[in-house]
Amino acid sequence: MLKRASGILLPVSSLPGPWGIGTLGKEARQFVDFLAAAGQTYWQILPVGPTGYGDSPYQSFSAFAANPYFIDPDTLIARGLLTEEETGADRGENPARVDYGALYAHRHALLQKAADRLPAGDAGFTHWKEKQSDWLEDYSLFMALKEENDQQSWTCWPDEVRLRRPDALERARKRLAGRVDYWRKIQYLFYCQWAALLEYAHGKGVQIIGDIPIYVSPDSSDIWAAPELFQTDGDRRLTRVAGCPPDAFAADGQLWGNPLYDWPRHKATGYAWWRRRLRHALTIYDVVRIDHFRGFESYYSIPARDTTAQNGSWQPGPGMDFIGAIHAEMPGAQIIAEDLGYLTPQVKELLEGSGYPGMKVLQFAFDRREAGDYLPHNYLHNSVVYTGTHDNTTTAAWETDAHPEDVARARAYLHAEGEPLVEGFIRAAMASVSATAIIPMQDWLGLGAEARMNVPSRPWGNWQWRLEPGVLTPALAQRIAALTELYGR
Repeated sequence: MLKRASGILLPVSSLPGPWGIGTLGKEARQFVDFLAAAGQTYWQILPVGPTGYGDSPYQSFSAFAANPYFIDPDTLIARGLLTEEETGADRGENPARVDYGALYAHRHALLQKAADRLPAGDAGFTHWKEKQSDWLEDYSLFMALKEENDQQSWTCWPDEVRLRRPDALERARKRLAGRVDYWRKIQYLFYCQWAALLEYAHGKGVQIIGDIPIYVSPDSSDIWAAPELFQTDGDRRLTRVAGCPPDAFAADGQLWGNPLYDWPRHKATGYAWWRRRLRHALTIYDVVRIDHFRGFESYYSIPARDTTAQNGSWQPGPGMDFIGAIHAEMPGAQIIAEDLGYLTPQVKELLEGSGYPGMKVLQFAFDRREAGDYLPHNYLHNSVVYTGTHDNTTTAAWETDAHPEDVARARAYLHAEGEPLVEGFIRAAMASVSATAIIPMQDWLGLGAEARMNVPSRPWGNWQWRLEPGVLTPALAQRIAALTELYGR
């Protein structure tokens, strides 16, 4: 169970800085300093995997690899792997938004220079490469093959590599040896910088809450390397995909398109792949949030050929058998269960049986369209409360856009008259009985819809918002620290 504490949600990509996207360098350490000055225990981030379709951190090329765009060029300069002159032309133009197109076009050319200067015999690299080989080799070859095949999904590759014929893979490893080595090396560079940042955070009394999606991307090394672990046919094509059923927010439901697990196969292996995935996550994060936890109880299964989620059906997940395997492997692991959405008594029973804290989102508390237990007087101690998540608009924008009846109800409930409603939301979260309170950075700053991170139903224009330089002031840190002390967090 998490202790009574609080933290701030800010994706790595949203950090300020000169490199077109947040990185693991000076600005990341400065944010840790800000958290410490503000009396915060946690820095919650979004998944750090390499982004694929729609630039989404929830559609990654690997469940184990990390996003090379987060590698800090200044740190590479200090290590002697780049020069100031080489980095001068690779700085972002808009400090308030991430331009993923520009990063894709230019950043790898810069990272290639750093990778070329890292000797293949580097002792640190050699040791790390061997330790991570169970995912690194497949991922690196996967990315090299994507390059060779014009970035097409692996499902469109020639059959000899799509079907992983051993002789074809061996030829590909030899033919693409240089590119495979590049993808290995930049993973190493990321994880070196991540380890340094994690050590720095711990030295300041700050812990990292990481985030892992329950599902992998359909275009990922995970399913390419082990299609038998997913619901595929004899030709390695998806037969069923993930999503959510129709509800008050989406008449056709949500068609995510992610591969579904073959849970009987996972059970037969003792959930080896999942145990490996969570062990990896818990070596780089202090706490892990699992997105869409309810999928372990039952999951919404949609025919892969369908274009909407209307024809899906609920199927049983692995339930407590899976949870028991995780408890046995990682006793005491700190895990947060994202239990939002359609919850049945069975899902609630699984959550209680797991012992993991669930999530409460204040923006959902006042939505008249769908009943829930998100009002603070219904909270359990073993929970994590948010004013909003990365999928919500900011609370200031919610006040502007929500139905007037919902806004009026929120003001009445929170005794928030004559002030921005976001202030009432923050106080309610911090004052609640929930053990942990996480406030998005946008809400502490009172930002509007321009700072929204993601619109779930929109496949474009997401994940771009960044902090502008200079907004993390000592006065803001003092304000946050005062509320944190007032509410015993």
